[in-house]
Amino acid sequence: MRAVVTVTGKDKKGIIAQVSAFLAEKGVNIEDISQTILGEYFAMIMIADIKDAKEELSVLAQECAQLGKKIGMSIYMQHEDIFNAMHNV
Repeated sequence: MRAVVTVTGKDKKGIIAQVSAFLAEKGVNIEDISQTILGEYFAMIMIADIKDAKEELSVLAQECAQLGKKIGMSIYMQHEDIFNAMHNV
């Protein structure tokens, strides 16, 4: 099972390191990643394999949101199928 993780907010050092370390700690494997800086803003999207994750997707999503608040970013995780459905209207 795969999930899509999006991270947005004001750019600062260590965002990728903090998010990827968090996901690795949870047993999540990042399969693909793209990030860009738009002026002073950071945007990243990741495709993550969550089949070996230590928690269910709903728990991981809540924990991602909490991490986002802690580091001053918006972090969302959702099942790949939901993400695709939302963007294929």
